[in-house]
Amino acid sequence: MTYAILICDLIGLRLGPDGNPDPSEVRDYIGSKGGVFHLSQASPPSFGKLNFYYLPELSTEAEILPLTRNGQFDAVISAATVLPRKSVFNSGGVRIGAGTGNMQCECFGTLAPLMNTPGFNSRATAQMAMKALLRIRPDLPVAALHALTVAGLFDTGKHLREYPTAKLEGKRLAVLGYGNIGRELALLAKAFHMQVNIFARQHHRERIEADGFTFAETPERAAAGADALSVHIGLGAANANAGFVGAAILGQLNGNSVLLNYDRGECVDVLALDAAMERGQIGHVCIDADIFINADGTLHGPMLPYLALEKKYPGRLELLPHAAADTDHPSRVAGAKQAVDQIFECILNKRVINRVGDLPAGYTDGGKMSGLR
Repeated sequence: MTYAILICDLIGLRLGPDGNPDPSEVRDYIGSKGGVFHLSQASPPSFGKLNFYYLPELSTEAEILPLTRNGQFDAVISAATVLPRKSVFNSGGVRIGAGTGNMQCECFGTLAPLMNTPGFNSRATAQMAMKALLRIRPDLPVAALHALTVAGLFDTGKHLREYPTAKLEGKRLAVLGYGNIGRELALLAKAFHMQVNIFARQHHRERIEADGFTFAETPERAAAGADALSVHIGLGAANANAGFVGAAILGQLNGNSVLLNYDRGECVDVLALDAAMERGQIGHVCIDADIFINADGTLHGPMLPYLALEKKYPGRLELLPHAAADTDHPSRVAGAKQAVDQIFECILNKRVINRVGDLPAGYTDGGKMSGLR
């Protein structure tokens, strides 16, 4: 049979000779497996092949739904692009990355299997989250000191005492979730001699304690007395974790704490965050969340409510457009190649690797595969 697979996100982030992101590594990989790579939807499919249509310019429901509502594509590979609920993919979908909150199609789990590629961008995400914390703590004004030094206006003996700071050593970090990213961040914090409290599901406890961290039975206990909190719980099925980090958790933190959310923007209750910033309990916030531009120029996506906070508390928020891991070329390519493998297995052998949610009738569970090395 002939199959059409939509790829609606970039699968190569390094710029090619033409100045555009280069998908050639994944294109060649598809060819090596006997598939066909197309750069245009108008390109006719090769009979009896898996045909991958690369359309990364698609981003809005208005652009995607007319091309997908009637099952025009058998399967889909996505990374950040939000797939409309009414889009139909009869043979499955893979999200490049761990969470699947953007894979909203009603067909997944009933008609077709949903899969992901956890692990490939875990270290990149954890490193960027740690980098965000290091930009804030220790709070040495590096740019100002650089400017004074270059201008010849700084005397170390006289002026250094005016810039006291505190190191990360001995500070407490609360980590919510102990998947690949949460664990990687905890290990980085440990290297800076931070105390790390972790809230996660009970079956992670043995590993958490073996790694030298403190297991917390509740997120509130993890946050108690913490100087920074990092979110890694995922949005969950049916957005179950939306607003998870609310007043009860934020209220446990020390004053002037740092909130890191390099997970899903929706996981934080923004109204509770506003109140915590108002009273000074949260001093600085680092968010990495999706944001999209509609055809009429308006914005949508989970970043939207944080933009209002940035105006209210200028200089206290650092906002990234879900770029922490998605700008890492090797990780994206590796994840895309695994997604291609999963599509081949799912379509040709009815075997589902890294299943998320229910397994539709007629498919077998192929177990888990992680890209984390």
